[in-house]
Amino acid sequence: MYDRIKGFRDFYPEEMQARRWVTDRLESVAGRYGFREIGTPALEQTQMYVDKSGEEIVEELYSFEDKGGRDVALTPELTPTVARMVVAKQQELSKPIKWYSTRPFWRYEQVQQGRFREFYQTNVDVFGSSEPDADAEVLAVAADMLTELGLTGDDFDFRVSHRDILSGLLDSFDADVDVREAVRAVDKRAKVDREEYFELLTAAGLSVDQAEEFDEMLQVDTDELDTLAEWSGSEQVGDAVENLEAVLSAAEDFGAREYCTVSLTTARGLDYYTGVVFECFDSTGEVSRSVFGGGRYDDLIEGFGGQPTPAVGFAPGHATLGLLCQRAGVWPEEALSTDYYVLQVGDTRSVAARIVGDLRSRGHVVETDVADRSFGAQMGYADSINAETVIIVGEQDLENDEVTVKDMESGDQTTAPVDDVPGDRERPTFDDFA
Repeated sequence: MYDRIKGFRDFYPEEMQARRWVTDRLESVAGRYGFREIGTPALEQTQMYVDKSGEEIVEELYSFEDKGGRDVALTPELTPTVARMVVAKQQELSKPIKWYSTRPFWRYEQVQQGRFREFYQTNVDVFGSSEPDADAEVLAVAADMLTELGLTGDDFDFRVSHRDILSGLLDSFDADVDVREAVRAVDKRAKVDREEYFELLTAAGLSVDQAEEFDEMLQVDTDELDTLAEWSGSEQVGDAVENLEAVLSAAEDFGAREYCTVSLTTARGLDYYTGVVFECFDSTGEVSRSVFGGGRYDDLIEGFGGQPTPAVGFAPGHATLGLLCQRAGVWPEEALSTDYYVLQVGDTRSVAARIVGDLRSRGHVVETDVADRSFGAQMGYADSINAETVIIVGEQDLENDEVTVKDMESGDQTTAPVDDVPGDRERPTFDDFA
């Protein structure tokens, strides 16, 4: 007997039916906005991730040497892959490029709430537009995905920030600040205790007093953002504040502003983010970690050898999204559903097969016996798959050119002319023949 590998999950049919319901809705929303589905490989060159994130990333990868002697890794995220794809056909692709995909990824990291070593995401990206409208559309897509699942503004909150505000403020201090490490410290602010947070800021080059002043600045209200530009005297901060306000204004027009809260302590730890960033959180705090996040990464395509191409995107992780939906009571029931079970009694396969084919051609989920089971065993199976209607095709009924139609919820049943099932009805049930 083999055990499942830690951090990997099995999904049985009942679970997959719920997961498929969620995935279909996420992808449907993306499609309505004009995002086009792509497919991407499970393996990439390990060096691609090293070039993007540094040698230390290898510790988090499922990486190995393949039989051709190539250093490869199971893809831990999609962004480098889509960047590579854009670079490969950059001159041929119409801008803006709007892509989405749903697929698994792999990271060797600590398993915890909503985090596994194999995990699933729906990635949504826009390439080729630096306009605030592109950022706002990403926020709108994310909001529509969540409301499509039955969530409301009382269930989630988008905490929106701007990386250039953070870096501009840090550059304004009279200190030799490692901006990259300081931004990473901000990203950890809610995950570590206050003392450790300030130790991270001082390790990045700020004095204790400067670290406290910087942290205080990050807590300004939305209507006080302009004061940051005045305090710092930084053109970078002023431009970033203007850009953030423009994105929020567009989000208002796109119907997503009500879900957004300005939160400068939201930093997103990945180094490639360059502008507006956001994270989605459970408004009640019951799901303790970020549900998903995203933002702008304008330099990545150029870093992969392409022409300068602005980009913005986000990626709902299905595990944490599932936790939010379950907490809010909108996760679909994990149960099988079957429209019809066509039960065979005696030598009735040809007639049963005709009925099965006619019902399936109408788009219904239909099962029939393929194991030569008894009447009782077939009825038990029909009940186990939650069949709504059972059509009994028996030798005795066929002698009268009839079949029996049974409603499984009520237990009521009646006979119907065999040639009238399904007849011209799109979805015949017991009520049609009673």
